Amino acid sequence: MTYETIKLEIADQIATITLNVPERLNACSLQMADDINDALDRLGDARALVITGEGKGFCSGADLSGGRDSSISGGQGSYKALTQHYNPMLLKLHRLNIPTISAVNGPAAGVGCSIGLAPDFVIASEKAYFLQAFVNIGLVPDGGASWMLTRLAGKARATELMMLGEKLPAAKALEWGMIYKVVEHDSLMDEARALAARLAAAPTVALGIMRKNLVEALECDFATALAREAEGQRIAGDSNDAREGAIAFLQKRKANFTGS
Repeated sequence: MTYETIKLEIADQIATITLNVPERLNACSLQMADDINDALDRLGDARALVITGEGKGFCSGADLSGGRDSSISGGQGSYKALTQHYNPMLLKLHRLNIPTISAVNGPAAGVGCSIGLAPDFVIASEKAYFLQAFVNIGLVPDGGASWMLTRLAGKARATELMMLGEKLPAAKALEWGMIYKVVEHDSLMDEARALAARLAAAPTVALGIMRKNLVEALECDFATALAREAEGQRIAGDSNDAREGAIAFLQKRKANFTGS
């Protein structure tokens, strides 16, 4: 499948979505949001997903150019863009049943910050930074930023990021516990692909349940978390990978998981 604003590649059961409007630092237009949304339905047998950006930027935020495909045209236009384009895309990414990785190669601003922070593992180039610049143009953070940042950084730091609108360098994001790793710029994609390969070789059914339980654990009481874990264990325990894992353990060999 060929897209106007992104590239989708699937190899060795690893899907890679590359935001591909480098001349605009991969500003996320409505078309890009829709392209990502469509690509997430076409991952086929992929067992891990990597998201990155082409060129010098990861994603500079929503397209504010004012052109035909601009995402902003007043309050009602912004509301429509979010509810009909950006939010459905982010929800689909959030609800995937395979592990996700972002390789943040440069600026990740506005909704681009949300896309960059949404995956399970965030690997950032030493040149990358995260930015919630909405306050500088009289708008409020969107793309799930208020939900993500409070959980990743805590209320005080989320308030700082959102209300002061200052850049957060990758190294500081790591120090705050918001991201998984910071690496040298030239080794970013090698690091991301190596992690993706490790995850793709893991028991994908179990990983998908872990993704869901980790998110829901932030919003439920202990008893509910216990019940959800038990249900997840019931599903994972009936998978082929669980059977293979048990046999491999008894035979003292490395398990060969197939994601089923």
